[in-house]
Amino acid sequence: MSWRRWLPLQALGGWQFRDLNGDLIAGLTLAAIAIPEQMATARLGGFAPEIGFFAFVAGSVAFALFGANRHLSAGADSTITPLFAGSLALLATSGSPHYLALAAMLALMVGLIVALSGIFRLGWIADLLSVPVTTGFLAGIAVHIIVSQMPGLLGLPAQSGETLRRVGEIAGSLHLTNPWSLGLGLGVFAIVLGAEHISARIPGALIGMVLATLAVIVFGLKDRGVDLLGALPNGLPRPGLPLASLDDVQALVPLALLIAIVVMVQTAATSRSFVPQRGAPDVNRDFIGVGAGSIASGLFGAFAVNASPPRTAIISQSGGRSQLSGLIAAAIVLALGAFGGGLLANVPQAALAGVLMFVGQHILRWKVFASVYRQAPVEFVLILVTMAAIVVLPIATGVAVGIGLSLLHGIWSATRTEPIELEQVPGTSVWWPPGKPSSGEQIPGVLVAAFQAPLSFVNADRFKRGLCGLIDARDETVKLVVLEASNIVEIDYTAAQALIDTILHCRKAGAVFAIARLESLRAQAALKRFGIAEMVGTQRIFHSVDAAIKSLGPGKQLQQEQDGVP
Repeated sequence: MSWRRWLPLQALGGWQFRDLNGDLIAGLTLAAIAIPEQMATARLGGFAPEIGFFAFVAGSVAFALFGANRHLSAGADSTITPLFAGSLALLATSGSPHYLALAAMLALMVGLIVALSGIFRLGWIADLLSVPVTTGFLAGIAVHIIVSQMPGLLGLPAQSGETLRRVGEIAGSLHLTNPWSLGLGLGVFAIVLGAEHISARIPGALIGMVLATLAVIVFGLKDRGVDLLGALPNGLPRPGLPLASLDDVQALVPLALLIAIVVMVQTAATSRSFVPQRGAPDVNRDFIGVGAGSIASGLFGAFAVNASPPRTAIISQSGGRSQLSGLIAAAIVLALGAFGGGLLANVPQAALAGVLMFVGQHILRWKVFASVYRQAPVEFVLILVTMAAIVVLPIATGVAVGIGLSLLHGIWSATRTEPIELEQVPGTSVWWPPGKPSSGEQIPGVLVAAFQAPLSFVNADRFKRGLCGLIDARDETVKLVVLEASNIVEIDYTAAQALIDTILHCRKAGAVFAIARLESLRAQAALKRFGIAEMVGTQRIFHSVDAAIKSLGPGKQLQQEQDGVP
């Protein structure tokens, strides 16, 4: 990596004055969408709305300084906010000074983990969650968001505790619903939903909140029991380290690791989905930018930030050319937080609930649900189990379960691989897995087998038993065994011992063992490192199956033995 790539403001590199118009329009559009969204997300986490503003400003400025993607928007995010809010509520009273200090410390820890992952180029961590597990995770988060916002939407007292218990309490209080609050919340939800169907660039949330606020003023809805946001304090936050004890830090470590993984997964997906016109996505550099955003957010007393796919799409679709659009939006949001708190006094809480209800249903990936159900029923179970774990268990525990399920599913898939006997396609030198019905050919005395996965400890025994079984199952005496190894990209120590045992079994059966098409450089190095290349003999490692058979077929072996070739 060139040292120039580590200079700040890389995401503004190559900017020209003619790009100003596109960045200005994108910045204004982003601010119009971010203002209600950041307020609602802060409320979702139990924070004052202005804290969401400061998180957005910190995320936007830090990413512009250190990130690579020209469009990516970092700030308060409804995906991770329920994660840390639910866990922090177990350690401190929501909204208390201790709660705020824990959230700020958590932001520092998450930011440090994510930034270091980028510096040490650990972008592969973003692939720990499979699509079904991610879909189930988001579905569970959506349920949490919807349940948490139902009291605000219905004008009921706020509920706390486990999700299922809150559902029961809400159901028991439905007769106390405030129709004015319900109408305002549903109205905002409908406006946001309709605006998105027309164009994602329409700030439906801002329009809905303005109209709801006007309705409160014109019809005097405060006197009808509609709960209002109230005037926000004007001013800017002061930077400083959060006051958290060593015990607090230790308690936050597991949560910080979980949230950091989720942030990396979403940042990588966003970075890869919105590739700039010039160059390829630099996921590791974007980790540094988003991580720096959480660090800055924590230093200003806010909470962890994340990359936002919807806001990033807005910048891209609105003609943004660089991170200047994010800086323009940040300046507008900062000005509102510093000087315009009084403008938000009559915003109804139900309007924010309507925005979050839209966010909740928006992150439910119905198309993925249907596609996985049709094409991969086993993986559809992963969606349901992950979703249930997120809803029923504490959210952090549910995320850990989801990550564990994703890893176990990957390991399970690798363990199911069996060696298969290949057949020669008639009239060609191509060896292929047998079809149904089989139309391939076999050469007497020759067994060509393939293993279509990396060789590792999780499948080493299955490989050995399977290949030895193929050798023993042949009716005629096998004189040559060729391992077609094009898919074996890695061989670990356990697998190497299994391969050695298989070679010895082959020789005991009176057959010559050869390897063909071992294309992976790592696997080739492993053969040398474990002494397998010397054991097999370099003269028996070939570029193709056809070459192995022509050189070592039953008719050639007697000649080689007469020539003294081992």
